[in-house]
Amino acid sequence: MQQVTFGKTGLTVSVAGLGSGGHSRLGQSYGNTTAQSIAIIHAAMDMGVNFIDTATAYGTEPIVGEAIKGRRDEVILSTKRIIFQKGTSPVGTDLLSGEDFMTGVEDNLKLLGTDCIDVLHLHGVFANQYDHCVRELVPALHKLREQGKIRCLGITERFISDTDHTMLSRALDDDFWDVVMTGFNMINPSARRTVLPKTQEKNIATLIMFAVRRALSDPTATAEIIRELAAADLIDTSELTLDSPFDFLLAPDIASSVTEAAYRFCRHEPGADVILTGTGSLDHLKENLDVLQMPPLPKQAQDKLRKIFGNVDSVSGN
Repeated sequence: MQQVTFGKTGLTVSVAGLGSGGHSRLGQSYGNTTAQSIAIIHAAMDMGVNFIDTATAYGTEPIVGEAIKGRRDEVILSTKRIIFQKGTSPVGTDLLSGEDFMTGVEDNLKLLGTDCIDVLHLHGVFANQYDHCVRELVPALHKLREQGKIRCLGITERFISDTDHTMLSRALDDDFWDVVMTGFNMINPSARRTVLPKTQEKNIATLIMFAVRRALSDPTATAEIIRELAAADLIDTSELTLDSPFDFLLAPDIASSVTEAAYRFCRHEPGADVILTGTGSLDHLKENLDVLQMPPLPKQAQDKLRKIFGNVDSVSGN
């Protein structure tokens, strides 16, 4: 498995990271047993993946914790905590105090079976919540690091609604963050303009989510979102066919599937350190890991994608 230096953290990480959320949640959403989900994690580790991402909200921390027993030193462990009070709106202002957040992290440590989390993220932060994060939660993160309970400070955007990276654009003006997680894919590459230049300038490690979601894996969903973008005059329809917009990527010298193209597109973007991939299938896992080690898409394919989707920042691809 190819590896990179993870920004200013100095950690060496695999270019593929195993995500434990998304639609699959290690297959838990589709009926996998705990043992089957653990087998996915073990297979990923055996194939060279050393970055595992989970979150309290996913419900997969206990599975990850069980899977890494006896192998904790083989992985960089990333998890996330929501910042709003349970039972309130995720976009609201009823937010956790620093003390309550720190208390909650004890649950993360217990569920993961570790005494230190490598990367702890504030999960899915909206722009209107960022000031609270600075006042209350960043000091709490610093205390947790001083106590040896976390190593790196991270923050993730809620890309499904913050598709133009409003929150991260602001957060990256500060110097608190060691790691950020951003949405980036073929149909919304706007992080190329607003996020990745700043992370590269500040040597902030960058996790890529939403590389492949429904709009890039389901042909019906693909056609639907392309038609929406065309109706809003956000893409140049002269460059594609509405019903099969990515056919140009499937030439023998480009890619064998849209999914392959989508992962390769993200993997070789400057500033993209780790591409998160999630699955509940061993075969699918191997396919994704193989693809993430393939060369970049040919220049003509990249140029066409940039021409068609380069100005899109209004969809997530979910």
